Amino acid sequence: MPSEMTSRERMLAAIDRQPVDRLPTDIWATGEVWAKLRAHFGPGTDILSALHIDAFGGTGPDYIGPPMPAVADGETVNWWGIRTRRIAHTGGTYDETSFCPLAAARTVDDLRAYAWPTTAWFDYSGMRAKAATARQTRAVQCGYMAPFYYHTMLRGLEQSLMDPLLEPELTHEIIRRISDFFYEHHRRMFEACEGLIDVAQVTDDLGGQAGPLIGMETYREFYATQHQRFAELCHEFGIKVFHHDDGSCRSFIPLLVEIGIDILNPVQWTCPGMDMVELKREFGTRLCFHGAIDNQRILPFGTPAEVRAEVRHCIDALAADGTGYIVAPCHNLQGITPVANILALYDEAWRYGAQSR
Repeated sequence: MPSEMTSRERMLAAIDRQPVDRLPTDIWATGEVWAKLRAHFGPGTDILSALHIDAFGGTGPDYIGPPMPAVADGETVNWWGIRTRRIAHTGGTYDETSFCPLAAARTVDDLRAYAWPTTAWFDYSGMRAKAATARQTRAVQCGYMAPFYYHTMLRGLEQSLMDPLLEPELTHEIIRRISDFFYEHHRRMFEACEGLIDVAQVTDDLGGQAGPLIGMETYREFYATQHQRFAELCHEFGIKVFHHDDGSCRSFIPLLVEIGIDILNPVQWTCPGMDMVELKREFGTRLCFHGAIDNQRILPFGTPAEVRAEVRHCIDALAADGTGYIVAPCHNLQGITPVANILALYDEAWRYGAQSR
């Protein structure tokens, strides 16, 4: 077993499937969860340190583009023109899409009339200093390239699922324009921080709770080429590819590995085809796994003892060889999750993640 590692060393070793002193940990959580943790630990507490969470550091450019358009009360808008509205759910709130700017587009001419974001809207000059500071303690993550997700955000989910079948020419043009911006934007970021970024997201939600959201032929024709283009860009700069894909995405994994992903998240093992032992056996020599701790039943509704058992279950499956796994919830910890269960998650990961090496 290696001697005690820093969070950065531990993360990078696990991603490269090298020996670790203990398995690294990460956290995704809603604002309500962070508020509960701050209340539990008290003002001034470094929550990541208190919970032995390694996590990623980050960097990004400053937006200097056109002023954001006015929106209705309660709405927010981003530089794509996508609007969201905060909606209350059990235990918290979420920003739900309230306006898709290309929902009414019917022709390529309609796309030309849309204000596509450009790299001129961003100042990349301050990124390197942020990245240098972050990497003193943590692995640095930067970037998010998701053509399918942004297709759905710009067109609406129902329309985006029909587009490839009904409007293939329009669909290719939408995805090309989305992807061209992503490519140039991320090249600028990677050049600004060359040698300082460890991980970038080339990601998309291709899987649903019971199976894929789109067919393999649709994925290959419209999205896979862009994912490969992004993965090659990352690898050109020595950056590992983090791929987030909820639900039952098993049928896509062999192609995603061929395309060049390095880290698979969230490994939602309760969904069809996502057996962790099988995934580790088939892809464990090429992938690091991230997430897996059940966030639909056990974390929000289980007991601390059940949470600890779930952590051991995931570690035994995804780190059967002692590495190649970053322990984390399989999505954002929700506001209804008891603090006691969060404490149990990270305490067990810290203890059992070292004992099982």
